[in-house]
Amino acid sequence: MTAAGSSTESTPAAARPAPGVGAAPAPDGLSILPVTGLPDFRPGDDLAAAIAGAADWIADGDVVVVTSKVISKVEGRLVAAPTDPAERDSFRRELVAQQTVRLVARMGRFVIVENPLGIIAAAAGIDASNVHRDEIALLPTDPDASAAALVAAFAERGRRVGVVITDTMGRAWRAGVIDAAIGAAGLPVLDDHRGGVDDYGNELVVTQVAVGDEIAAAADLVKGKLSGVPVAVVRGLDAPGGAQHPGGGRSLVRPFEQDLFRLGTDLALAEGRRDATRLAAAELDFVDVDDRHLGGTSGTGSASETSGAGGTGGTGGAGRTEPGATLLTGEILDATHRAVNELDEVLPPSLAGVQLTVSATATGPVLVTASVPGARDDDPNGMPPLVRVGAVLQTLRGLLSADGLAAQWVQPPAHGAEPAAAAPDAVAPDAAAPDGTASKNTAPDGTAPSADLPEVERPPGTVAGLLVGRRRRADEPTNALAGPGPQLP
Repeated sequence: MTAAGSSTESTPAAARPAPGVGAAPAPDGLSILPVTGLPDFRPGDDLAAAIAGAADWIADGDVVVVTSKVISKVEGRLVAAPTDPAERDSFRRELVAQQTVRLVARMGRFVIVENPLGIIAAAAGIDASNVHRDEIALLPTDPDASAAALVAAFAERGRRVGVVITDTMGRAWRAGVIDAAIGAAGLPVLDDHRGGVDDYGNELVVTQVAVGDEIAAAADLVKGKLSGVPVAVVRGLDAPGGAQHPGGGRSLVRPFEQDLFRLGTDLALAEGRRDATRLAAAELDFVDVDDRHLGGTSGTGSASETSGAGGTGGTGGAGRTEPGATLLTGEILDATHRAVNELDEVLPPSLAGVQLTVSATATGPVLVTASVPGARDDDPNGMPPLVRVGAVLQTLRGLLSADGLAAQWVQPPAHGAEPAAAAPDAVAPDAAAPDGTASKNTAPDGTAPSADLPEVERPPGTVAGLLVGRRRRADEPTNALAGPGPQLP
């Protein structure tokens, strides 16, 4: 890349990589040229004519980079605003709320949100700078369409160009702001290297280069924020022009379902607490599991492990699949062991002495039973056993929900009794139900799902238990298992 007006020495063709997947977009180098002498644009102005008049040197293949503020001005996206600083700030915040689709992060009065364009930006991209004091600028309604209109306008003037429309954005984990592409036409803005092979024979499997953002950031080196230069030209990319690349700036927005960082830390923690409360209070919904769903695994082997809770030691079973357990049951069992281990870190000493037994079968849910050996209901020196067990198990339900698991209250059989199949009338009242009624362990079609409890010996003094399992997705049939492992609705 060279400074405006300087020249680059062409690399010999034999030394350049052949065109194809992963080839450099500008193998001969770039020139970045500012477009000076442009007016203070107002609604209805002919932007293409102004740029063409100020930069009659624009050539075929150039990329015209325009700040979104100029697009907002000529397209009439200016809102009359108070001039009093406090009133102006309050009005701007109202506009931010109107343009907010989803709150992503908040720190004091500073917010990062998703706006109607799908862009994650501070204050929804609403900007009060570089406009008159009695105005505030909203982002263009459709930056890709605005870019396509400019491409067409230059084509009418006999010039084949690409256009990138930019806006200033912050970046997670990095200080400072850069310009990024929010609209584009006439050139590819996402260079997919997947399937390419590097010089060492390694195949690229995830690499996609945001060329549009690279162009936007590079152009800002000659535009600046306070220099009054809203347009630049990037030369050396040989933009094809036309409508061959309809993806535009929207293709640079990561889809919500692929976003690993959907919320800021504080909001994520708060939402996690709410989810934990909701899941801990939810019923468990079992589906029928057979060999077909479990990859041919058969057998009804069971495994169990007894541990203390509330300061008396953990299971030591985290991350281990018990012998005889299928993949589904093994994953749930491991998650249950991890949650039981975590109890020692979160429970107060007053809940010590509760003994948990974790067991599972290959075709059923995980069962956790709780007992307080040697305790008396009328013990004047301690909390009643039933209260201690309830507090420990409800805490366990919250920890299990962090892994997307649900747990339903059950009343285990007496010591030495034959275990019975889980059924609605065998379910103890759910602690989260305000009316004290029993939870109904029924499928959406009204039938009672089957879930054979493992045949394990119950410790003396067992007073309550939990059935732990995954939750069926809303679109999953009652008697079908979409896949192994915990799943949320």
